[in-house]
Amino acid sequence: MAAVSLGTETDGSILCPSSSNSVVGIKPTVGLTSRAGVIPITPRQDTVGPLCRTVSDAVYVLDAIAGFDSNDAATGEAAKYIPDGGYRQFLNPLGLKGKRLGIVRDPFFEESHLHQTFEHHFQTLRRQGAVLVDNLQISHVDTITSDQSGETLAMLLEFKPALNKYLEQLVASPVRSLEAVIAFNKKFSRLEKTKEYGQDLFEGAEFLSRNITNIEATLKKLVSAFRKLSKNGLEKLIKKHKLDAVVAPSFSAVTAVLAIGQYPGISVPAGYDSGGVPFGICFGGLKGSEPKLIEIAYGFETATKVRRPPTFKP
Repeated sequence: MAAVSLGTETDGSILCPSSSNSVVGIKPTVGLTSRAGVIPITPRQDTVGPLCRTVSDAVYVLDAIAGFDSNDAATGEAAKYIPDGGYRQFLNPLGLKGKRLGIVRDPFFEESHLHQTFEHHFQTLRRQGAVLVDNLQISHVDTITSDQSGETLAMLLEFKPALNKYLEQLVASPVRSLEAVIAFNKKFSRLEKTKEYGQDLFEGAEFLSRNITNIEATLKKLVSAFRKLSKNGLEKLIKKHKLDAVVAPSFSAVTAVLAIGQYPGISVPAGYDSGGVPFGICFGGLKGSEPKLIEIAYGFETATKVRRPPTFKP
């Protein structure tokens, strides 16, 4: 219904809602778009991207928002990934030709109840000239997708200082710290129970900040583990098989793999289940691989044209 919308993703919050609403979502490489002014969870994983009706619309928005911002240091490093002439030049309807796409069935397609639809899409990808490398494995993927990597712990430890810094920069605010946010919610909540999802996270982050003796050392160890998992996981897989991208359902645990590696992904409408609920297909790659992902996503969209406008019927 909206021509343009923006979302923020820390782990899944662009790709998953795009999938469920039959729109295109682009989760950019972390730092490709500025997060200045955005309420943070963790600057290490947070990224801002478009959610639009079509790949073309989303890419035009990405061109408008990508680039260096002195208010976000991460954009300095990621600016090297932005191609001369921007991203719209990669809206190639034949973009699938010659692309090598990896399929990691376990665990991304393991619980999918839409196997038949995705098998049909695989055939479409092949007909459009893509080479599918099937039945691949990402090293230690279970550690990543089950959160044994410590992703949630790291986010909770990084949340408090990031939020406090954001609140301190506001011109006017009734709260200036995570502790004040928690107290504000307790005082003004209209619900009998304040233990809602967000409040639980706030209190968890506050508790950890007071009870972990050396937060900096703990974070350093966790981030080192994420880098190792990413390097030996998706990065190694893509380089070994000379892949341009991996393919997965947008609602699958692939978001965790992309999140800890700061990698980009694009979700494109892929169909509707028996209840009429939309679902998407996700193309993910390494840092700075947006040009390839856009070609792949646009090629898929052109070949399938799955998205339907809302009917507003019950």
